[in-house]
Amino acid sequence: MSQQSPSPRTEVRRKPQRAHHDPATIRAIIDQALVCQIAFNQGGSVHCLPTACWRDGDFLYIHGANNSRLTQTLLEDECAVSITHLDGLVLARSAFHHSMNYRSVVIYGRFEAEDDPDAKAAAFKAFVEHASPGRSAQVRPPSRAELAGTRLLRIALDEAVAKIRNWGVEDSVEDMAIPVWAGVLPLSLRAGPVQPEAGCAEREPPTLPTFIGFFTRCNG
Repeated sequence: MSQQSPSPRTEVRRKPQRAHHDPATIRAIIDQALVCQIAFNQGGSVHCLPTACWRDGDFLYIHGANNSRLTQTLLEDECAVSITHLDGLVLARSAFHHSMNYRSVVIYGRFEAEDDPDAKAAAFKAFVEHASPGRSAQVRPPSRAELAGTRLLRIALDEAVAKIRNWGVEDSVEDMAIPVWAGVLPLSLRAGPVQPEAGCAEREPPTLPTFIGFFTRCNG
């Protein structure tokens, strides 16, 4: 475990040795995410919805339509945001000791709105750069009307915790002689061949973030 839990909600009780509270670890996991899951209460019912996300500074950002019930609800009450990267299947000699290697973050708190047009423009530029580095200089930036019609929310990373498993099999001594393959099957996010729009086949394909690789490198 690294550093001290910032709140009782971020204290990991199950497998506490996997917990990390240092900002560098938390930020690194967030920075390799394109989607997060948000759990919240709406009208007495619990919901959990996926949405695009990105980090800028000490905040996690999401966006939605101005008339979205989700964004309005998130401004009114606290929620939990989770991010998970699955890095491998851990296959043991016994069924009970099978596991997964992963990196995850949970953030607690309440979202706040960012309404300043210049700050919104900068945040959305960071979003485009997160998804495809260098692309914000190639495309048309959002217009003032587009910015005004989009709600930008952010949640501070003050109350966050990471949990990581990144090692091999933990078989019992009595199972070591079982004649079956054991080990880790690594998993990672990969992009397939690009699918250009009509008239774009000869243009340079987009740049992917460093945490996404290609199955097949293709120029169109």
